Amino acid sequence: MFDPQKLLEQFLGGGKPQDGQQNSGQKPGLTPDFMKGLATGGVAGGLAGVLLGGKTSKKMAKGALKLGGTAALAGLAYKAYTQWQASKNQAPQAEAPPMKDITPRPEGTAFLPSITQQRDSMSLAILRAMISAAKADGHIDAEEQRRIFGKLDELGLDTEEKAFVIDELRRPLDIDAVVAAATTPELAVEIYAASVLAIDPDDPAEQAYLAMLASRLKLDPGLKLAVEREAAKTVA
Repeated sequence: MFDPQKLLEQFLGGGKPQDGQQNSGQKPGLTPDFMKGLATGGVAGGLAGVLLGGKTSKKMAKGALKLGGTAALAGLAYKAYTQWQASKNQAPQAEAPPMKDITPRPEGTAFLPSITQQRDSMSLAILRAMISAAKADGHIDAEEQRRIFGKLDELGLDTEEKAFVIDELRRPLDIDAVVAAATTPELAVEIYAASVLAIDPDDPAEQAYLAMLASRLKLDPGLKLAVEREAAKTVA
């Protein structure tokens, strides 16, 4: 079995330890300047860049190319979730004072579990969600699949990793499977965040897919908007 955490890092532009960290098998943690990390991630030449291919000119697809790793995606989802929870518990104010943007760290939470088995399951669910979202408008046709398959060898993937990507690309779009993988509310938020970043919500077919996914994941409308707001910051 391939390492799903490693493959997700390759999708999201991570995989390199932060300064001062050792390569001990633990995934890179979130740096204090998390939002800068979102803006400077380097995955354009990696798996997401290959997968999104012709989509790289679309606004939200560019966000996926800027994420910079699993911790960044988890932080995005965690921040949207905590802000949504806080908004439910606050009384309306005529004029809210400006607040410093302090991004919460997701390590050790349900958004980025420390238990390897849980982290593997999370990674697989997000990988499949991103590939499914990329197929939502029928963009990845037979010709595009051949182009992607031809470039997989350039990315240093092992046989099992390539087989996983190829199988998922060839598999018919199955939103039921994406939803079934959301075994916790937190993972549902991450799946939606990853899906938002993998497609262009201005495209009617993809917009319909996102709406259906949010509904099937039973996301509160306010939480859905919070996720989309945080995702949009990656392309601001």
